[in-house]
Amino acid sequence: MPYGNLAANVGKTDGSAHTPESLTIAMTHDATALPLHDLPARALGGGFELLAGVRVLDLTTSIAGPYAGMLLGDLGAEVIKVERPGRGDDCRAWGPPFLDGESLWFLSVNRNKHSVTLDFSGDQGRAVLHDLVRKSDLVLVNLVARAQRKLGVDHATLARLRADLVHVSLTGFGLAGARADMPCYDLIAEGYSGVMDLTGEAGSDPQKVGTPAADLIAGMDAALASVAALFDRARSGRGHALDVAMVDSMTRFMAPRIVPYLGSGVVPRRTGAKDSVIAVYQVFNAADAPMNLALGNDAIWRRFWNAVGEPALAEDPRYATSAQRHAARADIVARIGALLATGPRDHWLQLLAANQVPAGPIYRVDEVAADAALRERGVVYRLDHDGRTIPQVGLGIQVDGAGAGIRMAPPRLGEHTDGVLSGLLGYDRQRIESLRAARVV
Repeated sequence: MPYGNLAANVGKTDGSAHTPESLTIAMTHDATALPLHDLPARALGGGFELLAGVRVLDLTTSIAGPYAGMLLGDLGAEVIKVERPGRGDDCRAWGPPFLDGESLWFLSVNRNKHSVTLDFSGDQGRAVLHDLVRKSDLVLVNLVARAQRKLGVDHATLARLRADLVHVSLTGFGLAGARADMPCYDLIAEGYSGVMDLTGEAGSDPQKVGTPAADLIAGMDAALASVAALFDRARSGRGHALDVAMVDSMTRFMAPRIVPYLGSGVVPRRTGAKDSVIAVYQVFNAADAPMNLALGNDAIWRRFWNAVGEPALAEDPRYATSAQRHAARADIVARIGALLATGPRDHWLQLLAANQVPAGPIYRVDEVAADAALRERGVVYRLDHDGRTIPQVGLGIQVDGAGAGIRMAPPRLGEHTDGVLSGLLGYDRQRIESLRAARVV
């Protein structure tokens, strides 16, 4: 069971994030200085309890593994993040930009966690790690199989400490196979999956997705598989070894493009997303700004033409079916493009929304953050706590009509080391100080 909210009653023990001073961007908390100050403010409190009673030991760094840990924490699990003394998660140094010396990338994927510093490469640290494993339900690791075995954090080793342990391995290429020992980042996984080859305009260079998609999708897969494994363990009492690979996850993400190729032999190419199986499903330029339009079925097709004042086209038998519209796609797209270019984007969006036609803007990131509906649903907000103002993008899932609260701010490096070692493991002050003197914690 959880040992309590250490964030509220344990002092900091290991300083703040380690970031090169030469890269740190000086930022102030002037009310007009940063976009985050315009966000709705939240305090700590509430939060889902769907996974209350589950303890997760998160040994991962960077994005994919920490994101999986944060998702489990958002759903109510107690997450103990183990970091290297003095340096912490690699992501703590990723920047600029930094906010008051803290990496904003780190802050984006590490809320609802306790931070414990621990070097478990030696015998003393490994003994502490083993004590933590015995108290945990699930362990997250993002090391290749060879490194897991070397450090003794592989499933076979840790399952000897707790037979019903759920061990989650999140790597680039999986635990077995010819590529198992190869390093991987999001960029590499996107290339292997085919998504980069299909992203961008025709004739352009391949493009990476504009967010670390492989990291986030693999992190979601790891969290989903973790919940399923914990559910089964509650029924059967058995632990599980989960093997999540970024390339596998990203390749599954591409299933709607891979399966049609396998069944047709037609290799899809970059088109700027203008080759959908839906005839009209793309970007158009209104008079002042681009917009998206998706005429996904026969009824929407008719509603669109009625809305824009051309009811004859709505009933034209030449365009009655999706297949017919696809065959005439070039002419249809040209006609819609010419029409939408005659008026401003907001005019068309209001008109189409009133007629139940799927259309929308193409937001910049600053426009996403300012969107009133997203703010109202609690998707973007700021956390004001302990002298810190931290921008956040929330879980985006509601349960029983309520959104996820936030129980803990993204932790400072080692913020909860003493509380975990004393409160969870029962170590006395002398032992903790001995570990600190030996630079184990």
